[in-house]
Amino acid sequence: MPAQRPPLSLVPRPTKSAVRPGQFTLGTDTTLRIGAGAEPAAELLRTLLAPATGLPLRASPEGQLTLTLDPGLAGLAGLGEEGYGLTVAPHAVLLRAAHLTGLLRGIQTIRQLLPPQALSESPQPDTQWVLPCVEITDLPRHPWRGAMLDVARHFQPVSYLRRYVDLLALHKIGVFHLHLTDDQGWRMPVSAYPKLTEIGGHRAESQQGPAGSDLYDGVPHNGSYTRAELADLVSYAAARGVTVMPEIEMPGHVRAALAAYPQLGNNPERTLDVWTRWGVCDTVLGVHDEVLDFCRTVLDEVMDVFPSPYIHVGGEECPTAEWTRSVAARERAVAQGLSSPAALHGWFLGRIGEFLVRHGRRPVGWAETGAELPLNFTVMAWRDAAHTLAATRRGHSVVSAYHRATYLDYAQSEDPGEPQAQPGDVVDLRTVHAHDPVPEDAERSAAERVLGTQAQLWTEFVRTPERIEYLTYPRLCALADRAWSGPTDWPDFHSRLEVHTARLDALGVRYHPLTWPDPLTWPDPLT
Repeated sequence: MPAQRPPLSLVPRPTKSAVRPGQFTLGTDTTLRIGAGAEPAAELLRTLLAPATGLPLRASPEGQLTLTLDPGLAGLAGLGEEGYGLTVAPHAVLLRAAHLTGLLRGIQTIRQLLPPQALSESPQPDTQWVLPCVEITDLPRHPWRGAMLDVARHFQPVSYLRRYVDLLALHKIGVFHLHLTDDQGWRMPVSAYPKLTEIGGHRAESQQGPAGSDLYDGVPHNGSYTRAELADLVSYAAARGVTVMPEIEMPGHVRAALAAYPQLGNNPERTLDVWTRWGVCDTVLGVHDEVLDFCRTVLDEVMDVFPSPYIHVGGEECPTAEWTRSVAARERAVAQGLSSPAALHGWFLGRIGEFLVRHGRRPVGWAETGAELPLNFTVMAWRDAAHTLAATRRGHSVVSAYHRATYLDYAQSEDPGEPQAQPGDVVDLRTVHAHDPVPEDAERSAAERVLGTQAQLWTEFVRTPERIEYLTYPRLCALADRAWSGPTDWPDFHSRLEVHTARLDALGVRYHPLTWPDPLTWPDPLT
């Protein structure tokens, strides 16, 4: 029996759209007309639709569904790298873009226009696959729309990371920020330093919640990826228009590395374990030449595996007490003409940033105050909303990651049963949707330095894929909508999301239930 055609309720909302009379029917006789350079988009369309529809979508010069690249659209139509135009008529479909990434974004729109069953991973017999006739011109407001997943605290298999990427792509999220190392685990292999995963990838147990407790589960936790798995993940994501940006923490958040190689610390004779607690560990890297060589070697391998133009090196929450106590660190500070051992933080990151820049990459770091990173760093401003503006005024490119609007490990409501990172922290759906990455009082030059925003999911208390998805959705839908579409009316988003949950259901996403009150009665959460 024919499936009910969904209304034009897309997430994120297109820049311009109009519904026309009629519908286009996809069937076994539907073929693709594939322009030069558009084959990857055609292959993605086949891959995504085949499980549910079984449609072959063969190539033909007379195909009814046309995929075409026209570089002139970048300037003439203002579509840029990610924009696309989609026309669905009763007897033909035309998807065009200036760049392949734009076609990949348009493929996701076609998926959302189909009945939700088309997104299922199981065959859907006797279903008619129809697209409403529409005219869409679409391009993002912000180039950086990201999601960070912490696999250092709780390891996730690469099979789940692929599913995570699929869901990002559906929502036109273009950056997958993969947090690979921390005090509690090192997940990426480095051939010159095998103990990083052999020792650093294992901890004896994990601290249990609630936050601040002294309870431990007594269960060993371990896991690491192979180089081949990570390279395959990068390729898999690229085929869906998603860039995987790795994060290797330094000079703090390195207890797992120091457990593997104590000589990299400030007390080389000390034996450390991989940290089992949450929070900020006070053990940090030393500042001697061997440490800088180690960091460069690690980042060389990272750059071999990850072609991302951006490489994240953490940089935040770095206690400096060990440097103050270390003779070698104090001597290094004097030799570099620094005012104190604490100033070694900026010196260290400056050396690392220069190394990445020489290799054609852009260093990224978390900002605690907005002023502690060298100017060649892209800043992820997380601690205070005012830091975004402060960093742009210093000349940084900035990604807004304000924790009270983008941290998805925070509770979603005041319900005491909700999981939370810290007591009292609530980041509800509307707060995420209301967050504008560009500060209201930003002058034009500062606003132009805001690349966009991204969500963060720290996994101290998040062990399973089921919990990851419960915390991520539908809040990531709200972030995707705001970052791609710009400000959208809350009732409008609410109504589109109600339709969109049928797509999440078809994909088996275990999202947080939609239990908010009437959207028209909600106060603004940011005032």
